[in-house]
Amino acid sequence: MYLTWGEPLVQVAEKIEKVRKRAAEYGREVRFGIRMHVIVRETEEEAWQAAEELIKYVDDEMIENSQKIFERFDSVGQKRMAQLHNGNRDSLEISPNLWAGVGLVRGGAGTALVGSAENVAARMKEYEEIGIESFVLSGYPHLEEAYRVAELLFPLLPVERLHGPVSNATSPFGEILANDHYPTKGSEIEDEVKQKVQ
Repeated sequence: MYLTWGEPLVQVAEKIEKVRKRAAEYGREVRFGIRMHVIVRETEEEAWQAAEELIKYVDDEMIENSQKIFERFDSVGQKRMAQLHNGNRDSLEISPNLWAGVGLVRGGAGTALVGSAENVAARMKEYEEIGIESFVLSGYPHLEEAYRVAELLFPLLPVERLHGPVSNATSPFGEILANDHYPTKGSEIEDEVKQKVQ
């Protein structure tokens, strides 16, 4: 299984073709999977609003500092993720329903499928048509997005029962920066929390 991070269809198709050719040179066949986040809601508007909410408090300094850290990695995949947005939040929808906002401050898988369940399912089917067999999805907050995916998206997909063991392994790689960043006192988020508590 060759696992790629979420990129536009054309780039993923090119990668699949290249890897298949290399594998064939050794008489091998390769299956393909994709790792990305998902933000699914009942409507497109709600989904895109949720995506913007995720990076609502991410400022330019945080983006710049994150990108400087990621530049030190020698990971080709990380460099490809950074090229999708170039540290700029102006045009984060890099192909239909594919959003690069996560990668502004998170290392590793930096894209998300964003949209209504119907549109996210349609994009997943497009990836399947070019050769993707497995999807490794996550979302924020993890539990809430898992419920949304199960309730809204799974009924539209040919989801089958899992076979074999499921790994419990986790890595803090993607969350390193967020663990050390807290809103400053008197920030908008603190005011919102106070309003919700009252």
